[in-house]
Amino acid sequence: MRLVIFGPGGMGRELLEIARYSAARLGGPGDPCELVFAADVAGEDVLGTRVIGADELDAGDRVVVALGSSQARREVAERLRHIPAARLIAPTAIIGPEVTIGEGAVICDHCMVTVSVTIGRHFQCNIYSHVSHDCRIGDFVTFAPRVSCNGNVHIGDGAYIGSGAVIKQGTPDRPRIIGAGAIVGMGAIVTRDVAPGATVVGNPARLLQFR
Repeated sequence: MRLVIFGPGGMGRELLEIARYSAARLGGPGDPCELVFAADVAGEDVLGTRVIGADELDAGDRVVVALGSSQARREVAERLRHIPAARLIAPTAIIGPEVTIGEGAVICDHCMVTVSVTIGRHFQCNIYSHVSHDCRIGDFVTFAPRVSCNGNVHIGDGAYIGSGAVIKQGTPDRPRIIGAGAIVGMGAIVTRDVAPGATVVGNPARLLQFR
């Protein structure tokens, strides 16, 4: 078996140590799990790790897509849908009870997912971020570092939450909604719902007006 990080760029290199931890657990004494990078075209080794081409992947591999863009991650995952997706969860991450995590998700170092949370496919939760109780996170959602997602927040597919953003909690009968494809800017303080496809910035977060 091989554990494959698709994308040997910045995010892929950041995931390398987490992937080494996961590969050691997947493999056994007589059947070690090889860790490799993959890209559209094979290239030189990165941090001592082979970079194979996408055409070398097969159904015996397990792949995690390490691309920061939600759309790019979706496109690659669709192309590689015949390859089983791996989840990467850092050993320093804390995952509470009644948490469901979709295939291909990445939970980086020092993250916390507390309790009664549903996380979709290919979620990317970067370092020092947290997801609190009763949240629902869609597919291909990206959290940059230090995102604070408080309780009863629902985030639609493909949303991007920037570094240091804070999302105010909702309530069981009225969860805070971040719509599909929305962008929450770096350091934004979100106190209201965000419409699908909207970009919000600032404190409190307001719709970004393009001129």
